[in-house]
Amino acid sequence: MCTSMTFKTKDNYFGRTLDLEYSFNEKVVITPKNYEFKLKEYNDFKTKYAFIGTATIVDGYPLYAEATNEKGLSIAGLNFPENAFYHKRRNDMINLASYELIPWILGNFSSVEEVGYFLNDVNITNESFSEDLPSSPLHWMLCDKNHCLVLEPMQQGLEIHFNPVGILTNNPPITYHLTNINNYINLTPDICNNRFSTKIKLDTYSLGMGAIGLPGDNSSTSRFIRSAFNKLNSVSDLDEDSSVSQFFHILDTVTIVKGTTMTKDKKWNATTYSCCINIDKGIYYYKTYNNNQITAIKLNSFNINNNQLTIYDLENTQQIKYLN
Repeated sequence: MCTSMTFKTKDNYFGRTLDLEYSFNEKVVITPKNYEFKLKEYNDFKTKYAFIGTATIVDGYPLYAEATNEKGLSIAGLNFPENAFYHKRRNDMINLASYELIPWILGNFSSVEEVGYFLNDVNITNESFSEDLPSSPLHWMLCDKNHCLVLEPMQQGLEIHFNPVGILTNNPPITYHLTNINNYINLTPDICNNRFSTKIKLDTYSLGMGAIGLPGDNSSTSRFIRSAFNKLNSVSDLDEDSSVSQFFHILDTVTIVKGTTMTKDKKWNATTYSCCINIDKGIYYYKTYNNNQITAIKLNSFNINNNQLTIYDLENTQQIKYLN
């Protein structure tokens, strides 16, 4: 369970919630230029662009959940069980394991338009990272400041969809979410009028009644609608602090409170972290379930020609400012 989002004020932003019932030893990781990635079924490569995001490091390999490169190209992987279909290797395709997709895209391309020329030739394979780390069923939201796509590995191949809402959650596929949003056409942030009947007097006894019917549960379909409504109707000042604060306020409306959503194996799902990335300036902001303070790491303050991964442990202890 996760939610990803684009957002624009003066600058452009991208981010997500990561909802899991466990920690995967996540860190904020910067991959520099010229860092070599070895691929199982395709050509090894060295990165043209540095990128930053949250990942776990296994044997020197950063397994990214989401990231943004120095050109602002951004991608997040979200859980897509029972729909994601990974194929066997095909000789006529660019064969990438699911965990290889993020570094391959961000390390080689500067925009959605540039990578778009290659996406129809990509085959997401059923190769796992290792026996202990099987492939996760995923779909991805791929964005820059001008475009937003959803990539879904289906039985018939990799489907590529334009995403005009700039929101992605989990099952069902994005085509369902973009149809389902039409069911909420009557929602409004404005004071609502009586459209029930002219034969009875009805009053608006509270602000916010124009959004009655906005779903409040934690399902992926409801989180898609709720985050879209809050994003598309939000009003923010244009400065950086206001923009970042507004981004997190929107994500807060779809964060999972521990104890409210149980998995099939009787574990509690919760939002382990939320992140917001200024993709124009290369600033990665995050907060965790245990620490509400926003922490920031700047990609552009880093020596992007460094030949090693730079790894930051998450600030996961609650930071409280005492005034007396």
